[in-house]
Amino acid sequence: MPGSPHIVRDVMTRDVAVADRDAAFKDIVRTLQDRKVSALPVVDGEGRVVGVVSEADLLPKEEFRDSDPDRYTQLRRLSDLAKAGSVTAGELMTRPALTVTADTTLAQAARTMARARVKRLPVVDADGRLEGVVSRTDLLKVFLRSDEEIAEEVRREVVAYLFPVPGSAVRIDVLDGVVRLGGRIRDTSLVPVAARLVRAVEGVVDVVFELDGRDTPAA
Repeated sequence: MPGSPHIVRDVMTRDVAVADRDAAFKDIVRTLQDRKVSALPVVDGEGRVVGVVSEADLLPKEEFRDSDPDRYTQLRRLSDLAKAGSVTAGELMTRPALTVTADTTLAQAARTMARARVKRLPVVDADGRLEGVVSRTDLLKVFLRSDEEIAEEVRREVVAYLFPVPGSAVRIDVLDGVVRLGGRIRDTSLVPVAARLVRAVEGVVDVVFELDGRDTPAA
């Protein structure tokens, strides 16, 4: 993967399986199985995302297939009971759909997924039309960057900025995404700043410091 992907556009899947509002229950299940995905964006006639239908939306039909829920369950799970009796994507889907744009940062997309406890997000343009899907797996692609790429970015964006020569001599080693900085620096108070900046580099797993300080002459 060339360069450092910082936004959803760099990692999203563009070939996306979708459903329209009238898609039948069995067709939805078949598409999920065939495409090996856990959810489908539901789109209108102009390609705008109007909802998402997921495995979780389909399961109530099986759960309540041969049961007669008591009144407490009926009151507590009205939405699931309604989905158990639904037969089309428009009836089953969760709406409004939680979406992101292609310019969303990977960190923002990851936070959105974590907070909503979802595995994938439709990617839409300014008009709400579907452009792709980003999944948890897509977000992890950043960790496929080579150690050489990571080292070069750390050298260019962090070390050259915080610890310029002369005065500092910093060695950068990266192995399996773990960045190790060694050598001598003039100002050890910058180490916490360097830690934050290095960890912000896409693909970094961890950072280890082996830096010796050098007293700065009094002004």
